[in-house]
Amino acid sequence: MTIANISFLRGKIFSRLYGVLLCLLLFFISLNSNAQQVISIKDNKAIALNDKLLFYIDSSGNSTADSSLDQKNFQPSSGQIVYPASVNNLWLKFKVRNTENSPVFFDLRYTNLSEVRIYKLKEDRLELLDKAGNDIPFHHVLTESPNIIFNLQLSQSQEAIYFVNVRSVHPIILPMYVVSQNSLISSVGIQTMIVGIYLGLLGVMFLYNLFLYISTRDKNYLFYIIYIFFLAMAQITAAGYGFSFLWPNNPFINNYSVIFTTSLSTAAATVFTMFFLQTALYTPRIHKLLLAYVGIYAIGLISNFLGNYTLSYSILNYNLLASGLTVVLVSTYIAKRGFRSAYFYLLAWSALLVSLFILVMRNLNVIPYNTFTAYIIYIGSGIEVALLSVALADKINILSKEKAFSQAQALEVLQENEKLIKGQNIMLEKRVAERTEELESTNHQLNHTLSDLKETQAQLVEAEKMASLGQLTAGIAHEINNPINFVKSNINPLRLDVQDLIEVLDEYQKLHTISDNKEADLLLKSIEKQIKNVDLPYVKTEIKDLLKGIEDGAERTAEIVRGLRTFSRLDESEVKIVDVHEGIQSTLVILRNSIPFYVNIKTNFNARGKVECFPGKLNQVFMNIINNASQAIIAKKGNQENEFIEISTKDIEKDKIEIVIKDSGTGMSEEVKHKIFEPFFTTKEVGEGTGLGMAIVFRIIKMHDGTINIISEPEKGAEFIITLPYNHPDLIKEK
Repeated sequence: MTIANISFLRGKIFSRLYGVLLCLLLFFISLNSNAQQVISIKDNKAIALNDKLLFYIDSSGNSTADSSLDQKNFQPSSGQIVYPASVNNLWLKFKVRNTENSPVFFDLRYTNLSEVRIYKLKEDRLELLDKAGNDIPFHHVLTESPNIIFNLQLSQSQEAIYFVNVRSVHPIILPMYVVSQNSLISSVGIQTMIVGIYLGLLGVMFLYNLFLYISTRDKNYLFYIIYIFFLAMAQITAAGYGFSFLWPNNPFINNYSVIFTTSLSTAAATVFTMFFLQTALYTPRIHKLLLAYVGIYAIGLISNFLGNYTLSYSILNYNLLASGLTVVLVSTYIAKRGFRSAYFYLLAWSALLVSLFILVMRNLNVIPYNTFTAYIIYIGSGIEVALLSVALADKINILSKEKAFSQAQALEVLQENEKLIKGQNIMLEKRVAERTEELESTNHQLNHTLSDLKETQAQLVEAEKMASLGQLTAGIAHEINNPINFVKSNINPLRLDVQDLIEVLDEYQKLHTISDNKEADLLLKSIEKQIKNVDLPYVKTEIKDLLKGIEDGAERTAEIVRGLRTFSRLDESEVKIVDVHEGIQSTLVILRNSIPFYVNIKTNFNARGKVECFPGKLNQVFMNIINNASQAIIAKKGNQENEFIEISTKDIEKDKIEIVIKDSGTGMSEEVKHKIFEPFFTTKEVGEGTGLGMAIVFRIIKMHDGTINIISEPEKGAEFIITLPYNHPDLIKEK
């Protein structure tokens, strides 16, 4: 984990210390407050300004270039670089003499400042030479450098007094130098080389660990490369390269970029720490604390975008110190618990802490500001990144060794298992053979049982057919018996009447054999007397009535036979086009004897009626449903005056016929409706039904590509709705 250069070492952490030191220094040098050194440029060397200038802190923030000329406001500097957090407007004054034949430059090697203006004193007035900062689009004085560089416009052997005004909402950190052109080019070259090596190291680590993540899909590598990316962005931004090369014409981005990239890099480092050290496993409470640190970084980001920079820097500094101390403690604890990779992590973090310590001492002027101390943060964070990569590699090696060890153990176990398996295979083969024999025996028994079931099923279907045939026979016998009895009862009276007529005719026949008139007269008188006794007019009428009765009986018998023929269709086993209405009527004729006399039969035929079907099978559907309706009405035992069976037809969808058979019987529950078409399901007593009638109905309807639905509730009757297509060229023929 790291910070973005010096920007984290400002603000409230050292503000009070700086204030105390500043007061002491002012006290000791108050007698010489207006003394000022002349900075001479020679030998192409860079001269640090911090201890060779006067400064004035404008607390009101209202000072101008003209008001800053007042010598009483300025005090000698003690060489400080970092100013307290309360300082937002600062004036600096220094005098330079150019002894070289070369341009002289002002080099400020920290760029995260809102606005920096440099003035040159000319004839008791200040002339603005240049300005730079986060609020001003970036312009290069030296292309390779991101620093704030001003040309002092000072010729050889000349000297001049310069004023620098620094206004910033960010921490004021001022590592300032006066340099010749050659010295500036040399220092910028060193800076570019060090930053280039540093970023090259981060780039190599990023690509290397990205490759490892793609290969292993280990989340540790994912969070590590995210950390490296944001660390590089934080260092680039804090060093000024972001503003210099990435968004030079967008100053407002630079106002947020340092806090934004630094917060993301520290948050990413915290998340990586949690995954790498497995804090959720080893230290669950610390794991939650680290999550809280990440949340605090998020609050700092929000306050940054809302413009509260003071709060953002305070959150960043204090949260960084707290999370850094926590990481040191937790990595030490986890390392002691035997997690070897934690030692590498602790070593990497220690390298960063050492670099931060040197950075703090430099900013407190305990150690000098030089090339080493200027770039110590790059060295520390670079070592940290490299050691973390080693830690990850070590972790992978440990996992590989553990995997190899576990594989060796697994191989040993497999070899033992193989021995056991070989010993058990013989037993298993024997058991398999025994089991196979048992299964073959069981299979034979199941086949025998299946044959018995098929035979039983065939017998049950045959029983259902015989039951239907018995019902049909009973109906036919009853219907035919009535007209036959009527004919039979008319035969005897007709025989007697014919006998009387024959006797009268026989007497008339005798007249042809008598020649005597008297005898013939006596015979005629006898015949007339006999005619009177027979009552010939009545006999004539009676004979006509008896013949008419016999004729009606014969016609009724013929009608029943025709109905039976229509119902059974015994000579029509193929698909035929028949009138459904005739089939319904013939079914009613056959079932007339089984339907109670008090049941009102209603028919309402509105369909065309002619359907391509198996006529006999379709009539069997009507018989089963109507017969069930009749039995439901008998079982109801209700008010006989209101009982009915209603049959209606109508055309639907142009090519279909709907047949509705409705009754006033007992109805059925939802459970019965769901099971009524199942084979062998019946609500009748044992021995009274096979449970195949409605199953056969369902099969026949499906055979005709039709549908059958039921609407029924208990005690509210039942309504069977049958839908059949008119034409069925693809209907499967059943023999």
